[in-house]
Amino acid sequence: MFATQETIAAIASPPGGAIRGIVRISGPDTTRILQTLCPADCCFPKTASRIGTSIDLGDPLGNVDASVLLWPNERCYTGMPSAEIHLPGAAPILNAALERLLHHGARMAEPGEFTMRAFLAGRLDLTEAEAVLGVIDADDKRTLDAALRQLSGGLSGPLNQLRTELLNLLAHLEAGLDFVEEDIEFITQAELSSNVQRIADQIQAINDQMTTRSGTTGPPQVVMRGDPNAGKSSLINALGGEEVAIVSELAGTTRDCVERTLDCDGLTVRLIDTAGIEEVDDAINQQAQALGDQAHREADLLLVCVDLTQPALRPWQLELQSTTTEQPKNGQHILFVGTKRDRCDELPPWAGDDWVLTSSLTDQGIDQLRTRIGQQLQSADAVESTTVSSTAVRCRETLTQATEALTNALQVIEHQLGEELVAAELRFALDAIGRVTGVVYTDDILDRIFSEFCIGK
Repeated sequence: MFATQETIAAIASPPGGAIRGIVRISGPDTTRILQTLCPADCCFPKTASRIGTSIDLGDPLGNVDASVLLWPNERCYTGMPSAEIHLPGAAPILNAALERLLHHGARMAEPGEFTMRAFLAGRLDLTEAEAVLGVIDADDKRTLDAALRQLSGGLSGPLNQLRTELLNLLAHLEAGLDFVEEDIEFITQAELSSNVQRIADQIQAINDQMTTRSGTTGPPQVVMRGDPNAGKSSLINALGGEEVAIVSELAGTTRDCVERTLDCDGLTVRLIDTAGIEEVDDAINQQAQALGDQAHREADLLLVCVDLTQPALRPWQLELQSTTTEQPKNGQHILFVGTKRDRCDELPPWAGDDWVLTSSLTDQGIDQLRTRIGQQLQSADAVESTTVSSTAVRCRETLTQATEALTNALQVIEHQLGEELVAAELRFALDAIGRVTGVVYTDDILDRIFSEFCIGK
């Protein structure tokens, strides 16, 4: 566990040269240490201020112009006096400033120590602290949006509300136990059962959301499925702007899954071309079909590629078409893509209005397809990806325990086994929810979470 009353310092800006860089300091000696580095006539106000000054970095750098953002009291991110020193972004200058802070009484911050102090000061709960790491580590718009939603209380808000409702139920139960001899009913069995069931359902819904894209890592997977020679290989080449798949008029050319990373409307995705769907006898082609089926199951978005010149939809295509208007299962969405538009004078009646019509030869519809892929995944993630992956992994089992405790409470209520047992199950559920948001925590949990941060955050 970190020593929270010491003054800590670290470089807060990313490594590498830049126009400006930031050195951060926080702790009870923040103002005193800054005064030793700034000119004697530099004024340090009692309220949050931006101070234009210079910092003495010693030989050979001397005094360097700096802008100091000072929070001299507890009304700041870490809950104790803090400052950011904005300097020219050259590494020697930032390192020299950090060395001067350490020389005058600060110590080097541990990874995540600034954010951990914010958590301990009540500025963030545990899910919001993890969201800070999610923002830092975000590698595309999807993961950044998920982290920002969590940082703004997208997960902790609903959980804290449910925890408050459980506390109210427990208070009614315990009041009834205290006045059991007075025959006073603070809450009816029907009301208790109804509220416990509703809270259990809401916690399960939150947990279900964590099992979709939020619990995975890496870009979403977009998998192309179609008949042999449906134009999938030509399409992946056109989407990527280069040849990564062999194109041939001979059906069955693609056997292994071909992948490439693609930017779709600002979203990074993994585009995967699979073997054409067909009945095969030999072992090699059977393995290719199995790989395609596996990619199909794991896809976040399925591109069903249909040759517009074929006479009718295949049975498997009809089955998938009937599911596109239904609620997607397991977070998987479907988009139909008509291929070889340049060979089709008149559109077939089975090509839907929501299809994307493409030609890899003329590039018709290629830009539109990229946009539709990004929009469909981002629209899905607006509902599904409400948590960063580290939070989902940490919390999934805990929320399952909370749901199980509430299910046990419902069984106790149904069989009238006693309100004392109901109260015990509610306390267990409260403890589990508290571990998610950080109302209940241990040093081991904090060490594990904040050690994932980089120094200076």
